[in-house]
Formats: sequence, structure tokens, C-alpha cells
Amino acid sequence: MRSDHPRPERRTLLRIALALGTATAVRLIAADPASTPTRPAPTAGTLPAAAAGPPASVRGRPSPYRLAPMTGHAPPRFRPARPPVRIRPFEHLPDLGHSMVLSFDDGPDPRYTPDILATLRRHRVRAMFFVCGEMAESNPDLLREMADDGHVVGNHSWSHPLIPKLSRAAIRDELGRTSEAVDRTIGEPPLWYRAPYGAWNRNSFEIGAALGMEPMAWTVDTLDWETPGTGTIVRRVLDGAAPGVVVLSHDAGGDRSQSVAALSRYLPRLLERGYRVTVPHRV
Repeated sequence: MRSDHPRPERRTLLRIALALGTATAVRLIAADPASTPTRPAPTAGTLPAAAAGPPASVRGRPSPYRLAPMTGHAPPRFRPARPPVRIRPFEHLPDLGHSMVLSFDDGPDPRYTPDILATLRRHRVRAMFFVCGEMAESNPDLLREMADDGHVVGNHSWSHPLIPKLSRAAIRDELGRTSEAVDRTIGEPPLWYRAPYGAWNRNSFEIGAALGMEPMAWTVDTLDWETPGTGTIVRRVLDGAAPGVVVLSHDAGGDRSQSVAALSRYLPRLLERGYRVTVPHRV
């Protein structure tokens, strides 16, 4: 189990990177298919599992949930985020071969995230979790569980605001506080971030790059926040399945019981079709 105490040198580097406005040069590779997530044995000092029921900080979401995502503009190949920074997020990951990426936004939430983690663990696959800082701070045990199982923990801002309406200072606070919260809990800051509502702007790209993060959007939106029914969510994922696809779902921000149930149905079917469900890594 990784330490939940902050490491001064990491936080110092994080702040220096933000001040300088430069991004870490990175290389993107696929995760090792031979390595599978397992639950570590409890050790002394390990925090208990999340209690049933939502934390006081669970927030509702506005009805018009998302702006139209950017589509058709994915970069042709992975490159380090150096100035001039990206002007489009990644929307699919073709270099992963016959693979797909499952991603979950807004958590962690003790009502739904544990069941999603259990399903992923049962099928021995990894996913990306774009967490909100205030949710991560309220549920550090779930954040550690994500990291221990080999999932990618990404930055989804602190409070899920509409980024283009914020000043640079406010964007820096939303992203920087979340990166520091993740770093304190799992021992490393996020390398990926996703704008709430899919609403990006130049300031967010620049500040994200300064924090050493790459922007990740999605290819297939399950629209699970509309609670359209478990079968509809399953159909949307299976109909959109293709190599390099990034699927967007949610593990918080409302009633996500349909999202939990749908995952247990479409994930084994994706694996039966020969897809490798994996995550991108930056090293």
C-alpha cells in the first residue's frame, strides 16, 4: 500500500513545473498485458474500506451535463506536451492496437466506485479514472485502491466547473489542487486530465501542460448520466467498439447504478470479441 503522506520533493517539483509553464517530456506506451491487477494484502496502518452511503461532499450535476465534445481532431501520433501546447485533446488511441480504453469520471464515490473496481478486477483489466479533487480528498481509500489495482488516476478538476468561464488563476487552482491531492494520496501526481463537460480552452491546455499532464477526451460517450437504461448503455458501448476507442462513463455525480450494471455486461462481451481493455501509460 502506498503512503498517504505528502512527499515534499514531489510537491515542490509540481509547483516549480506550474510556475515555469513547461511540461514533462514523456513517451506513451501500452500497459503490459501480462501484468494484472490484484488486491494487496492489508498491512498495518491500512485504512478501512469505504463505508456504505455517500459522503457529505457528493455533489449533484447541472441538467445540461456536457458541451458537444471535440471530434475528428485527434493528433496523428503521441508527442510530448511541450510549448506550443496542444490545442486538441486526445480522443482515441490508435497506437494501442486491438485495444479499447474504459474511462470513468467524477468519482470516487463509495456508492458506485467499489463495484466498478470489483468488476474490473474480476476480469483482470485496467481503466482510467478521472477524479474530482474534492471527491478524491473525501475518499482517499478508494483512490489508493485504484492505484493499487493498476488503474490510471487522472485529473478532472477540483469541483467540476465550466473551465472556459474561469480565469487562469482559477483554472490553475482547480487543476493544481487536484494534482496535489492525488499526489498526497497515491504518491504521484496525475499524468492525464479531462476537462469537465468536455469544455477545453487554451488556458486549460497550457496549465495542464505546465503540470505535466496530457489532455484526454473520449470517442464513445455512453451518456450514462441521462440514466437511459442499462441495456442502452451496453448497446452504445458495443456499437461503438473499435480499436483505439476511449469510452466515457461515470462513477459519481448522480445515480450511477445503471453504469455499474452495464459494465458487468459489456466488459465480458468486449473481451469475447478479442479486445484488450487497457490503459495508456506515459514513461
